[in-house]
Amino acid sequence: MIGTVRNIRMVAGAIGALVMMSAPALAADIEGNWTTLSGETAAITACGSSFCITLKTGAHAGKQIGKLAPDGSGYKGTIVDPADDKEYSGSADVNGAVLTLKGCALIVFCKTQEWHRQ
Repeated sequence: MIGTVRNIRMVAGAIGALVMMSAPALAADIEGNWTTLSGETAAITACGSSFCITLKTGAHAGKQIGKLAPDGSGYKGTIVDPADDKEYSGSADVNGAVLTLKGCALIVFCKTQEWHRQ
């Protein structure tokens, strides 16, 4: 009897470990105000099932410059250069108070910026 209970617990523990290993990592919270590379404030807020990036300060204040959706442990979507309105495929990862944004044209021409949470 004791051996059976012990075996059930071992099997249950192994199943739990497998479920945890196979579960996708959740993206870190991207919502909030961020200081951009050029010093402006960008607000990232929920918009539907995605997150919209809107500049709050600077020459392009009020302009939406991106839309990202959770993708595993990060985010994927589009990033817009506010100076020329060109749209790029984008991705973002949050690590503590640092947001790393990457925008790419034709997959090979990419630029990366780090923003900091306010």
